[in-house]
Amino acid sequence: MGVVLEFGQIDRSQVGIVGGKGANLGELARIEGVRVPEGFCVTTEAFDRALAGASAVRERIGELAALSPDDRAGIAAASAAIRGAVEELPVPEDVAAEILAAHARLGTDAAYAVRSSATAEDLPTASFAGQQDTYLNVIGAAEVLIHVRRCWASLFTDRAVTYRLRNGFDSSMIRMAVVVQRMVFPRASGILMTADPVTSDRTVVSIDAGFGLGEALVSGLVNADVYKVRDGEVSKTIATKKIAVEPVGSGGTEVRDIDEDRRNEPVLSDAEVLRLAELGRRIEAHFGSPQDIEWCLDDEIRLVQSRPITTLFPIPEAADDAHRVYVSVGHQQMMTDAMKPLGISLWQLTSHAAMRDAGGRLFVDVTERLASPTAGPALAEALGKSDPLMGDALRTVLERGFVPVVPQTDPVTAPPAPAPIDTDPVIVDELIADCETSLAVLKRDIAPLSGSALLDFIHADIAELRRVLFSPRGLQIITAAMEATEWLNDRLGEWLGEKNAADALTQSVPGNVTSEMGLALLDVADAIRPHPQVIEYLRAVEENGANDFLGELEQRSGGPAARVAITEFLDRYGMRCVGEIDITRTRWSEDPTTLVPTILGNVRNFENGAGTERFEDGLRDAEAQRARILRELRALPDGESKASETERMIDRVRTFAGYREYPKYGMVSRYFVYKQALSREAERLVAAGVLQEPDDIYYLRFDELREVVRVQQADQALVAQRRDAFDIFRTLSAPRVLTSDGEAVTGAYRREDLPEGALPGMAVSAGTIEGRARVVLDIGQADLEAGDILVTAYTDPSWTPLFVGIAGLVTEVGGLMTHGAVIAREYGLPAVVGVEHATDLIRDGQRIRVNGADGYVEILT
Repeated sequence: MGVVLEFGQIDRSQVGIVGGKGANLGELARIEGVRVPEGFCVTTEAFDRALAGASAVRERIGELAALSPDDRAGIAAASAAIRGAVEELPVPEDVAAEILAAHARLGTDAAYAVRSSATAEDLPTASFAGQQDTYLNVIGAAEVLIHVRRCWASLFTDRAVTYRLRNGFDSSMIRMAVVVQRMVFPRASGILMTADPVTSDRTVVSIDAGFGLGEALVSGLVNADVYKVRDGEVSKTIATKKIAVEPVGSGGTEVRDIDEDRRNEPVLSDAEVLRLAELGRRIEAHFGSPQDIEWCLDDEIRLVQSRPITTLFPIPEAADDAHRVYVSVGHQQMMTDAMKPLGISLWQLTSHAAMRDAGGRLFVDVTERLASPTAGPALAEALGKSDPLMGDALRTVLERGFVPVVPQTDPVTAPPAPAPIDTDPVIVDELIADCETSLAVLKRDIAPLSGSALLDFIHADIAELRRVLFSPRGLQIITAAMEATEWLNDRLGEWLGEKNAADALTQSVPGNVTSEMGLALLDVADAIRPHPQVIEYLRAVEENGANDFLGELEQRSGGPAARVAITEFLDRYGMRCVGEIDITRTRWSEDPTTLVPTILGNVRNFENGAGTERFEDGLRDAEAQRARILRELRALPDGESKASETERMIDRVRTFAGYREYPKYGMVSRYFVYKQALSREAERLVAAGVLQEPDDIYYLRFDELREVVRVQQADQALVAQRRDAFDIFRTLSAPRVLTSDGEAVTGAYRREDLPEGALPGMAVSAGTIEGRARVVLDIGQADLEAGDILVTAYTDPSWTPLFVGIAGLVTEVGGLMTHGAVIAREYGLPAVVGVEHATDLIRDGQRIRVNGADGYVEILT
């Protein structure tokens, strides 16, 4: 095969030869009714041959992998040096001869677009849009060769190198092809997307259009006309278009002013819009996924590129073609990250609710409930209490009639309310004892098992997990605590004018296993604080990691005592980690170094005995609030009755509120036992040659893993495909509400009571605090000082150890009864959750004010 291929010789299987852009152009040229300007591809072989004799350049390219994507200066210097060297490379004579011959066949008098086409470009997993260069209106054979070299060099622009580093692509493995395509000088051009780029709705075609060449739109120089097509109907927004990019006779392009009388003219007629939409759907059907298409229009529509839209969130598979509405499980569980298949399938086996997965997340189909005139609004209200934005999104769905209101043959009814229960702490003790006994039996019975016997045992044991997790008495306790909390907030608001009065009354409640965990890590700091060598070692671990953390720790002065303290903590809490509902996540017991930054922060920010003191301070404050409230109530008309009923509710909430955190603790404890056994089985599968890596099991669903163990054979291609898919899913943001059309329905707070510029959220823990915002996305990178306000995407129980050292909390996800809110109240931290895009809108180090009673955040500096 030569170094030049005509479009007719190319299909999508040849990405390694002609790059993503070239492969897609070859496919486009094969679609009936689609016009693609003539051209050819200079293959990656030409690039390889040009680099073959340039060992110094290849060495520099290999060194790029060592750079950090955040090292702008280093990337700029290395990239500039490589680009300069590549642009100076001679084009081998035989390569140049083939390029010039292909150019001559198309016509030496014509103008051409010379476009980069990298092997990691326009892929389903990463678009690399705009990362490499395109040159328009190139005239003459010599100029074509010059611009081929410039395209090769553009593989090493700063932006392209940074993009590859951030997305895990090795620059030395990426090769560059070049598309040479006859220029079209259009009256209009633009971008067509076969799904709405804002809402992700797959039923909408969205078209951006401007006068002249499309470069003006792509580079953001002009506002575009926007046309949307749904079911053959066109809606449009006509922009004022002041400039256009036009070709220059001698080559290249320039920006020209548009005549004033044309600036507000529509670029396209409705007929042209509909024709473009029809072509878009045809192309989408050919490629099998939503497409981002570049088009131009002269005497006819010509298409110059099509690439997959890589930012759309996948749609759950449904059993029929009916319109469906799904709600995110992750937003309820405070874990919106992507999960691996084993974690997803085990969670599905654990939960009572029927769940569908998409994009590495789980969703519940709520269509039937929404279709009920009574159950639909009730569902929106109920979910709105835990996540206001989810509730509002569901109300939006109902208001616009997405779900038809149809007679129910089997009416959807709410689950029965739990039966009343006495306020008796013995009930809590009995439930915890039952869970711990069951866990001990599991550890005993699972230890000797392997192979199919192990997988069958775990599958059967999930019934026991569900029994403990969804205990009717446990549900009664949790419901009773929630109802008592709501009663206190409502009545004390009515009688005394207090907002969220229950927040202060639930500080330091007994038996909260999650808040106790945060205080227990303060005790670990007490054991470490007297030993300078241990602290020095932990600082080195924080900086560089460790191969044998606990073993090396023990060699330091004071190390044995420090190891005992950490080990005792891990014995109690080591099954926890960030994203703990996903069994595949690394647990603290598996990597204790994850805790090192928090331990060092506790050593630095607290004195000895802070854990006990913190609990006792909260208890004293709660008791003082109780006494004050009862005293003020007795002074009211019918005060004795009001005080007596309030005291009963305070006792109820303090007796039961701590148990709210226990069922999940019990669940992840059981998950960890499963994981340890499955990890041993994975090692056996690797030793037998069934799997390549132990963590291959994470990319198999539980039923698939059972079959692999049974037949001792695995589909490695499936595992690799699942790994690649997970890498994509990690980059996507899960919507709270998703429809079967692919639309991510967003909610709003619709509030008018906010100070100007305030960020709305949900009030979950009363109080107002000002302080330095610390935006933390990775708990392992948390560097907090006393008085800081933690701003993050979400907090599950693993974040609790950070709460002891902060003054306030802001999260993007959460509700009144999610873990972060519960612990914030117990620790007395003002907290606002559900603040959309908080980690983007609030910059690390800014001074902010958190109003935990009214539910908003103000940025002060």
